[in-house]
Amino acid sequence: MARYGVLGTGTVGRTIATKLIELGHEVWMGSRQAGGEKATEWAAEAGERASEGDFAAAAEFGEVVVNATAGTASLAALEQAGPPNLAGKVLLDIANPLDFSGGMPPTLGFVNDTSLGEEIQTALPDARVVKALNTVNASVMVDPSQLAEPTDVFVCGNDDLAKEEVALLLAEFGWERDRIRDLGDIASARGPEMYLPLWLRTMNATGTPAFNVRIVGEQGSDPL
Repeated sequence: MARYGVLGTGTVGRTIATKLIELGHEVWMGSRQAGGEKATEWAAEAGERASEGDFAAAAEFGEVVVNATAGTASLAALEQAGPPNLAGKVLLDIANPLDFSGGMPPTLGFVNDTSLGEEIQTALPDARVVKALNTVNASVMVDPSQLAEPTDVFVCGNDDLAKEEVALLLAEFGWERDRIRDLGDIASARGPEMYLPLWLRTMNATGTPAFNVRIVGEQGSDPL
């Protein structure tokens, strides 16, 4: 059993937090202010191993911290969480920097020569940032077996041990170890984040968010 701080009360944050509770972990859900309606409702339903508070309380509580905030607000949320509360900890970043200010489809707030994952690592040099799970929807994140066949999930980060910790968590979620693909350092997060425009168009074309990609070939990238 481990302690997790989950920052964000949207569908992704609640889905991840609920799965962690089901797996036997303790979870503190963080929002901008303690006592937020969504976080309070979730904690009441999730049981005795669930708590809620502000971002700082969740970050302090968690041995591992999950960033499930809206990508364009993530840096501000993590600043509110407090760099000292994140120092030395695995920070699993599953957010996407989708900018809806110009309407649909959204653009990316960070693109080409940087990524949200990189910006977070720069802002929090003492955190062990790992980008993962941002290429699938919330239900597939925690239950990849719902798809017709095994698919791939990606991890990016500067700290190999942090990526291994995240890989163990992904395996708990049901991801096959040989389908967990290590893309390299945190700069490689640009690829999974820039995949989102294709993901959105594919969702619109197929009418479902429950899909994923799989690497096929004689020499795919080595699994983590």
